[in-house]
Amino acid sequence: MSEAREKAGLAKGAARELAGASRAARERALVCAARRIREDADVIIAANARDLVRAREAGMSLPLQDRLMLDAGRISSIADSLDDIARQPDPLGRIVSGSTLENGLRVEQVSVPLGVVAMIYEARPNVTADAFGLCLRSGNACVLKGGSAARESCLALVDSCRAALVEAGLPADALQYVDDDAQHTQTAELLGATGLVDVLIPRGGAALIRACVEGSKVPVIETGTGNCHVYVHEAADFSKARAILMNAKTQRIGVCNAAESLLVDRAIAREFLPDALRDLLGADVVAHVDAETRSLIESLEDADRDVLLQGLVDATEEDWGREYLALEISVRVVSGVEEAIEHINRYGTGHSEAIVSDSYEACERFLSGVDAAVVYANASTRFTDGGVFGLGAEIGISTQKLHARGPMGASALTTTKYLARGEGQVR
Repeated sequence: MSEAREKAGLAKGAARELAGASRAARERALVCAARRIREDADVIIAANARDLVRAREAGMSLPLQDRLMLDAGRISSIADSLDDIARQPDPLGRIVSGSTLENGLRVEQVSVPLGVVAMIYEARPNVTADAFGLCLRSGNACVLKGGSAARESCLALVDSCRAALVEAGLPADALQYVDDDAQHTQTAELLGATGLVDVLIPRGGAALIRACVEGSKVPVIETGTGNCHVYVHEAADFSKARAILMNAKTQRIGVCNAAESLLVDRAIAREFLPDALRDLLGADVVAHVDAETRSLIESLEDADRDVLLQGLVDATEEDWGREYLALEISVRVVSGVEEAIEHINRYGTGHSEAIVSDSYEACERFLSGVDAAVVYANASTRFTDGGVFGLGAEIGISTQKLHARGPMGASALTTTKYLARGEGQVR
């Protein structure tokens, strides 16, 4: 039996015990895990340093190195997140609906764990702790497969969390970590572990997600890539729009809720775009622009015209759908809110989209017309995050419509069953 299937089997056995564990025991384990991670911070940071050395030697990009890196502040945030999850309302045993039939049979629909949650993710060690915490909060066992670039960091975090399970009187087998080889043999085994894994959640780049969705025999919750747009409507406050754009694009470039595309209404393009492009180019952002934007900048009689032109490249069709995860952005002029909605629904990934406008009607049309997990009016796309939304943490941001959509906290890792209590009724 492969390592992946063996560990999935151990998790399956532990899931039965975990499903019956008390709320107090699960919360105690989460608090213990937070404490142990703080106590083990030096060990975890040392493991992460070894991962970072290998990442630099392999030529990993700076944004991806940023995702990989752990320091004292990030370790503290990971532990704080587990404490936050422990304080969240218990997602189990929640009565979704209930009724008493005419024959006196009492029927209730209640929330229960999914069972075994497998997660395949890339070089983001914090996902290890978040996934463990949310699975434990919702009574699920988990099988984790992190990216090889974060191997030592993930294993160090797993050691702390498994020790916390034992300390709280819960089965250590409820948390499994699967190593893999260059051929991704164990990943393939995990994708085929029907009967052992109840749901698989991939979290990473487009290639990883596509491989899991197309190759898995296990049900998949797709956490999609983020080609997020900021649309500046003709009734926008320019100062507000520029601040939102710069935050969405540059506050942290290597994350899925960063803006990758700017759309600007034609009616304000000449007035708004030069300043917006100055802001972007001042932050070393390369702008992939449509022909109308280039023509507009070329027509300026501004002393900065040549400087602006040096920071522009002509956009290709592929640029409209690209998640850059870098200091790059696509820029397009549109005729109005309807064309903006059409463009976003065609090229977006269904993640997070934003309009900036002082027009209530335009905002409401955008909010209703854009098909995405999170749609903003006059706010940055960077807010799409489980912790920010009050979920304590997130196991991912789902861009599909079944079984969950948007940032997924503990409640998204539950299903329901019906409890029917009778007094001898027959049909």
